[in-house]
Amino acid sequence: MMDKAARARLRTLSKDNAEDVGRHLVMAGQYLDTDPELAYKYAQIALERGGRVDVVREAAAVTAYATGRFAEALREFRTVRRLSGTQEHLPLMADCERGLGRPERAIAMSQEPEAQLLGRYGKAEMQLVVAGARADLGEHEVALVVLESTTPVAEEQRVRIESTKADLLDVLGRSEEAAAIRAALPAEDLEEEPDEEVVVFDVAELELDDDGERDADDEGEGGDILTDDVLTDDELNEMDE
Repeated sequence: MMDKAARARLRTLSKDNAEDVGRHLVMAGQYLDTDPELAYKYAQIALERGGRVDVVREAAAVTAYATGRFAEALREFRTVRRLSGTQEHLPLMADCERGLGRPERAIAMSQEPEAQLLGRYGKAEMQLVVAGARADLGEHEVALVVLESTTPVAEEQRVRIESTKADLLDVLGRSEEAAAIRAALPAEDLEEEPDEEVVVFDVAELELDDDGERDADDEGEGGDILTDDVLTDDELNEMDE
């Protein structure tokens, strides 16, 4: 269920551990949109056992971001950047700065030379972040100009851009224009719930700090402690920090 490139990265782990880590990465991806907290728990288990692998750190970063753990996500994205040399997560890193209440840093990141290395989709994502940062600073007119100069690459990206425009127009008192934009947007599709019978393989309980986070910098391979228990999704959801 993992693509070849991701599986290849796991080859630095022992065979059994790579299998276990891969399973948890797959589950993290499956639940990312529908249950981010559960996805985060899966990614943390993978991180415990394969913390030196960039795709594992990427999963940890993305799930931390999805659950609003912006400081943790930013730290993990920086690690991914260092391990792989990729710039693709720069828009998410900038949005983490917004989440931490630092919109000026988000704007500064958009002006780094590395931001010019982003593809068309990534550049549009960065523009969305910049618009949000401008709005955070109370510069709603500027934010609207940024969005109007942004060219979406995919339909879902266009929808997000248009929806953000509508929100800005409301703030600026241009409610009729906002309503017209929203009327032209497609109706939201209901997310399909994952299979209730999906189970967790080899789940080990993690030790988290008081904020529900853990310091995972520079862990080794890990993966020596496994359990024979197979937990259901409901049981995993009940895991406490």
